[in-house]
Amino acid sequence: MTTQTQESERRTRHAGARRGRHRGPIGDREAFARAFAALGQLAVQGVQVSARATDLATGEVLFSVDDHVVMPTASIGKVLLLVEVAARLQTGELSPLATLDRLPQDAAGDSGIWHHLHVPSLPVADLAALVGASSDNLATNVLLRRVGLEAVSARTEALGLTRTALLDLVRDHRGPDDAPQLSVGSANELTWLFSALARGEVVSPATSQRVISWLSLNSDFSLVSSAFGLDPHSHRHAEHGILLVNKTGTDAGVRSEVGVLRGPRAGVTYAVSTYFDDTSLPARLAVIDGMRTVGLDLLEYVF
Repeated sequence: MTTQTQESERRTRHAGARRGRHRGPIGDREAFARAFAALGQLAVQGVQVSARATDLATGEVLFSVDDHVVMPTASIGKVLLLVEVAARLQTGELSPLATLDRLPQDAAGDSGIWHHLHVPSLPVADLAALVGASSDNLATNVLLRRVGLEAVSARTEALGLTRTALLDLVRDHRGPDDAPQLSVGSANELTWLFSALARGEVVSPATSQRVISWLSLNSDFSLVSSAFGLDPHSHRHAEHGILLVNKTGTDAGVRSEVGVLRGPRAGVTYAVSTYFDDTSLPARLAVIDGMRTVGLDLLEYVF
């Protein structure tokens, strides 16, 4: 109970921190000018945009765009499941080698590789690694069946998150009685969550490190992180002084990414979410290009 109270207090302090200027000078130029222009252009085109970036060391807000707005975030909510799994591994409630079976009701296609494999059971730690590496939907559902959505929601509330949540298991089709989105979140809270994970402040240092370790396997660099020049399949060690831990969320009309980017000069935590009418390839490519432009400014800040 004390730990939950401390986590909520840290979250409250962060929410009340002084907001930085939306554009701050670096050298003889304005920081994040390209990012603001790109996101502004998307907004003009009818895209709903929410974004935030904070300095990892100081917590200063480097830029923000409607960062309080609750947005669909697709698979990003799986991070909350990983937090619950990591916490239970740390207390011994779960064993990393405990084998879980996949059942017919867990079936989900799209993201991940387990549904392409023959093996019917995997250890808890391996399932979490699959979620971190490929956002594996089947592994997500099996873990979620084991720990329970209510437990994930309780953990989320204990962290002090009120605008960020995992709402449901992964479904190939969502009916009228299902949650309309897999997860939602605000850029404000997501940047706090990833900053806290990076500092070892989510539940405990060991729990935070487990989650970071799983997320460091992520191979989706298609959005903001496409600007960083990293190898999506081998990036757990710094390349040219750049180190990244991130999670993406992709669904029809949803592109979202949150991450921690470290470089030779600075570190930054960022979250960018977009919600748009995904009826044409040009519309989708415009969103992806805008998110990559944010990444270019983030890279310049840390490098």
